[in-house]
Amino acid sequence: MSDTDLDLTLGLGTSGNDDPEECAATVRRALERGYRHVDTAQMYDNEAAVGEGLARAFDDPDADVSREDVVVATKVHPDNLAPEDVRETARESLDRLGLDYVDLLYVHWPTSAYDAAATLPAFDDLREAGVTRHVGVSNFTSDLLEEAAGILDAPIAAHQVECHPRFRQDELRQLAHDDGHYLVGYSPLGRGEVLDDPTLTAVAERNDCSPAQAALAWALARGVVPIPKGTGDHVDENYAALEVDLPDEDLAAIDGIDAEERLIDPDEAAWNR
Repeated sequence: MSDTDLDLTLGLGTSGNDDPEECAATVRRALERGYRHVDTAQMYDNEAAVGEGLARAFDDPDADVSREDVVVATKVHPDNLAPEDVRETARESLDRLGLDYVDLLYVHWPTSAYDAAATLPAFDDLREAGVTRHVGVSNFTSDLLEEAAGILDAPIAAHQVECHPRFRQDELRQLAHDDGHYLVGYSPLGRGEVLDDPTLTAVAERNDCSPAQAALAWALARGVVPIPKGTGDHVDENYAALEVDLPDEDLAAIDGIDAEERLIDPDEAAWNR
């Protein structure tokens, strides 16, 4: 749980959903299903489609979805992290999304144009200007998190990283708990590769749920906010993980999966430097 007034729970990830109509329809479906957290990024090149999906849901009286109830998050591209570029491109993101503000604005990767002392005050400026309500970071190491916390005036509301049963991020989960920010987990299904894990499939069978739901329920129980991607019926299946309550022995079984495997690992990532 974050020390800020941000309320985050299971969200819709949109990375890779670059077909405009499918993306818009997926966002609308997710909101009508009950999702109240939608994640995008400048890098995904789908902010306009996400915005279209938001607008369709907000404008539909039968959907009963209000802007104030939805956490919309986006991320500044690494190439746009020079201070003036942060300020300019964040406002361009608002234009594409069709919003007056985002709830959460992340540094996407601390690479390329990222310079902590120069970049982070620009995020503070955007928060003060009302462009974003909260500031987050993504793909940071513990050392970079500590550095950022020492520079930002705003509290770090969320740290987004890869997290799934084969890559559990024990250190960063503990740090999030200790420091009072959310750990948001992308690729919470390990790009589908964890779904055939025998431990996970056994847990799913014992709890009358799908392996995807078991993986998401594990994340939620371990204090992680998962943002699974999905279209069609998978949107509904993933959301239903909120109703899955895994017993302690099954959570421990998932904790014991020994195949630690990072799937998103660019050469320039902070942990490779």
